[in-house]
Amino acid sequence: MSTLPAFVREHLSQPRADALVERVAGTWRGLSTAELQARIDDVAVALRSTPGLEPGDRIALIAENCIDWLVVDNAILAAGFVVVPIFATQALDQVAYIIEHSGAKLVFAGTLVLSERLQRDVPNCPRVICFHADAQDSLRVLEAKGRARREDGKIEVAGYSSRTDPSSMAVLIYTSGTTGPPKGVMLSHNNIISNVTASFGYGFGSISAGEHVLSMLPFSHIFEHHMIYGYLMTRVSVHICHGPEELLADLRDVRPVFMSTVPRIFERVLAAVVSKAKSEGGMRARLVPWALGVSRDYMRAADRKASPSPALRLQFSLAHTLVLRKLRPALGLDRVKYLCCGSAPLHLDISYTLAGAGIVILEGYGPTECAPVLTENRFETNRIGTVGKPLPNLEIKIAGDGEILARGPNVMLGYYKDPEATSAAIQDGWYHTGDIGEFDADGYLRITDRKKEVFKTSTGKFVAPSRVEASLKRSVFINQAVVVGNGRSHPAALIAPNWELIRRELSLDGIEDVGQLSARGDVRAFLEAEVLEHTAELGKFEQIRRFAILPRDLTIEAGELSPTLKVRRRIVEHRYADLIEEAYRAEASVRRRA
Repeated sequence: MSTLPAFVREHLSQPRADALVERVAGTWRGLSTAELQARIDDVAVALRSTPGLEPGDRIALIAENCIDWLVVDNAILAAGFVVVPIFATQALDQVAYIIEHSGAKLVFAGTLVLSERLQRDVPNCPRVICFHADAQDSLRVLEAKGRARREDGKIEVAGYSSRTDPSSMAVLIYTSGTTGPPKGVMLSHNNIISNVTASFGYGFGSISAGEHVLSMLPFSHIFEHHMIYGYLMTRVSVHICHGPEELLADLRDVRPVFMSTVPRIFERVLAAVVSKAKSEGGMRARLVPWALGVSRDYMRAADRKASPSPALRLQFSLAHTLVLRKLRPALGLDRVKYLCCGSAPLHLDISYTLAGAGIVILEGYGPTECAPVLTENRFETNRIGTVGKPLPNLEIKIAGDGEILARGPNVMLGYYKDPEATSAAIQDGWYHTGDIGEFDADGYLRITDRKKEVFKTSTGKFVAPSRVEASLKRSVFINQAVVVGNGRSHPAALIAPNWELIRRELSLDGIEDVGQLSARGDVRAFLEAEVLEHTAELGKFEQIRRFAILPRDLTIEAGELSPTLKVRRRIVEHRYADLIEEAYRAEASVRRRA
């Protein structure tokens, strides 16, 4: 097994004009394989000649997605150091914790504002090099120094990585910290390369050299970090989306064959489609929601091997002609082969609805500690509602309590400076994922919940909150939902509504105050009906009988969401304890109708 720098150099040695492409001042600009490798080498040489840095030292990288991020990431590794990727959206106190805990000797920052904040507000912050050209200590200056040294001294950068042990740590990536301080996951060159080659060899075989893909998940997320190596290996043209607000425009420009993403993106896409139709009014306001519902019902019937009724077939044909066939080109997905989704549960209804419009979603699964992919669906054998089958080079089994255990070359070296946590997580060679799941008769894995998040009601029933939350978020009128109820007689939900859509639906456009909206009887009755409809298929003990309306959406900045948009349940339950108590005390509750 080689090192990551050797892996990258091998796949960049096959020339192509647009290895990486990003939008600069409104225009897409590409970087060739030769240019990319040269930039990596220039930064690597400059880093190796930086006083105070020794091979194996940690270097932090915190920035939004851009070509510079990938240049620096690969240069850190090429120079024999360890990269510590940090989310650009991470709260500053957690950034400070990661920098201190990792012992980072140097930090790369994406913007001048971030660079100044780090130097001003992070105690004992090491030297910060900024991507911005106007920074006093900039990447461009560092790169120029490395280029000059390479040209003068004929330095062979490939020699650095040849002295690196493939089993040594390459990436120190910190978990989201939803239940405590982030833990540093140590991933070796072997961990990552073995997982990338297995993952792309198994699940992404139909992506071909020269095709366009769009990369939109943060590079600091281990899954997109993984995907970038796979893209380089398959020699596609990687177009970089700088942020969610640019996604739709980028999709329409690039018209990619593939993109990896998270469930929240699909929830927002469907909500935006419905919102646009309702804003247009007239027939479309009713036609589009109807067509999406028909798409869901038709694909559900087809997937369950039940022949759709003649009436449903007729409705689907009409829905396809009038609405569904237009969805792919409208979203910039007319050339897409399939999309990949992970990180959180994707509700069946979303998969069915989009499948009816010809947008196929392949779900996969894996934690950061496994570099990260454990299972994948394949396009040819995709099974909706599952996260696919295990990759060929690893083993997965279900423990007696339902926990998913994994063993293979992709399992982490351990948690940095935390042998206790490492011993608890890896026992007899098996990594304990903390997720609960089950295999179906054909070997497809289903995830049911997080082991630590499942709670028990006072009636003795175990409730998996993410399962109930996924059902609630099927409603385009619900942005976020957090299910609570440990020790209570039944679960309740905290709901952040999609106020824009609700205002339009109930003709309340003149009311901006959220508190005033939340107090209205018609609003609560409307949300109650949505809760009833979208949780009707759940078990009786899972059904939501009471809910409270959050005063605002949960955010990363407020510490309520992790950088990967996972709910920090302890923080949310503590912060909104009064609201939860109010929901349980309320005389009126959501009652099931006969």
